[in-house]
Amino acid sequence: MEPTAKHFKSIFLSDIHLGTKGCQSERLLDFLYKHTCDKLYLVGDIIDGWKLEQRIYWPQEHTNVIRKFLSFAKNGTEVFYITGNHDEFLRSFSPLNLSNLKMVDKVEHTTNNGRKILVVHGDEFDLVTRHSKWVSIFGSWVYEFLISLNTVINFVRRIFGVKNYWSFSAYIKYKVKNAVNFISKYETTLVNVCKKKSYDGVICGHIHHAAIEDYEGITYHNCGDWVESCTALVEDHNGKISLIDYSKENLTINLKRILTAEKAA
Repeated sequence: MEPTAKHFKSIFLSDIHLGTKGCQSERLLDFLYKHTCDKLYLVGDIIDGWKLEQRIYWPQEHTNVIRKFLSFAKNGTEVFYITGNHDEFLRSFSPLNLSNLKMVDKVEHTTNNGRKILVVHGDEFDLVTRHSKWVSIFGSWVYEFLISLNTVINFVRRIFGVKNYWSFSAYIKYKVKNAVNFISKYETTLVNVCKKKSYDGVICGHIHHAAIEDYEGITYHNCGDWVESCTALVEDHNGKISLIDYSKENLTINLKRILTAEKAA
């Protein structure tokens, strides 16, 4: 018997990168079957168009993720797809309203305790992405190589009985001083935008670094990603936004049985 899903007012996910080998789709599906919400925000880089341009990689699990998002919308959840730089090919269709599924470049979210939050992927505030796309693409190749090392390392860890996921690429990234400085500048830039636009906070993605930080009354939230950290932001019915780290959770949902039942329904 599957466990009862935990319900939130809102769930925020970013940087899933469907279409890449690094996407942890099985872990994400486990999360999606254990949680429900009134509003689901997909905060950019859900589909990795950059990688799909180079080669087609699309296993069944990635289709299952898309089907689950559509299932949320079908069952009454308001789903917002916020475009990012890796799925920028969708920006030509934005804004697009398909009943409970809405595609936008950014959106305002009001929490249950009345806070006004800007929800945006965040690539427009990254000077490298905006002005030197070739550098971003090269960095993406290097990043993919590090992600492939994650797979090897975690395979060895499982052999020795260590089940929780550990990201070598994230470890390297957070040890590099320039990367840490970049993250800090990125956060400060978004906070200053919120101050100018009279927002109480921002929810974003892009840099694959989950965080909730307070800057003199402005709250910076980053969803993280589903390649390295496997994190999500959730809002409870009191308006409090928290971070869920799903990288250490045991996968218990029988996805094969559920998907078979859904197809038969």
